Amino acid sequence: MRIGFIGLGNVGGKLAGSLLRNGIDLVVHDLSPALVAGFVERGAAAGESPAQMMQTCDAVITCLPSPAASDAVVRQMLPVAGPGKIWMEMSTTDAAEIARLGAEMIATGAAAVDCPVSGGCHRADTGNISIYAGCDRPTFERILPLLTIMGRRVLHTGDLGSASVLKVMTNYLATANLLTLCEALTVMKAAGMDLATTYEAIAISSGTSFVHETESQLILSGSRDVNFTMDLVQKDIGLFQKLADLHEVPLEISPLMIEIMRDGQRRYGERAQSDRIIERLEEATGLSVTAPGFPTELIDTEPEERGAEVRPRR
Repeated sequence: MRIGFIGLGNVGGKLAGSLLRNGIDLVVHDLSPALVAGFVERGAAAGESPAQMMQTCDAVITCLPSPAASDAVVRQMLPVAGPGKIWMEMSTTDAAEIARLGAEMIATGAAAVDCPVSGGCHRADTGNISIYAGCDRPTFERILPLLTIMGRRVLHTGDLGSASVLKVMTNYLATANLLTLCEALTVMKAAGMDLATTYEAIAISSGTSFVHETESQLILSGSRDVNFTMDLVQKDIGLFQKLADLHEVPLEISPLMIEIMRDGQRRYGERAQSDRIIERLEEATGLSVTAPGFPTELIDTEPEERGAEVRPRR
């Protein structure tokens, strides 16, 4: 298969890199000529436009920052889409929007998949991230070899749009975990606890999590550069709140999280790194929630391995 990849940003560039590194015939496109040039130097072809890529590729993957950006790209691809073509949306987006655009793509005879990722940019860089895929089963089986190059664990979630629903849920949970970790670490600092010991105490306890094992290290080192910005967090938790409102679920924690992140944006900038949210508590207490010995960036130390499908218990 010849694969087109549109959107070479923080996540997309790493996913596309896994495809290229593993010998996939890859065509790339991005608004940044420098990002495209970097891929061309490594053996990829430069795509002229989304329409040209849909014409010449078997599947086109989009990994873009907003539903509006995805809509603009899909609009260009629709006139030349048709039987045998696949659109794979790897952005984190609104399930209703993916269903709408996917229906238009399917109406041309092409297939559509929403396949967002979860697990952090450092794991996207090594092909060890997790991927959800929402589509019919025949399409899933056709793209599974591609997904297992980009991800370690691949879950077929059901119909188109189901992957996006689950993805915004997981990002909501990750954000909630980040905010509780910020409070926990600050209270431990105020209580005079050694923060390196605190980190290990959490790591071996029932309170540990993926967010703790990754982002707590960046908080404690003081770098707070998780390669994920507050505007993206707001988009994701806002989509989760939208789902709750749609289904008339009266949430209590979610609105508070949205307001805390809004306050962070007011203080540090719309696109500030999300881990800087702890600085609200540092400012309120006068404490520095840092400790020596923690890394300033996340590096995936697991060896790259071909992924596999995860099957739900039935």
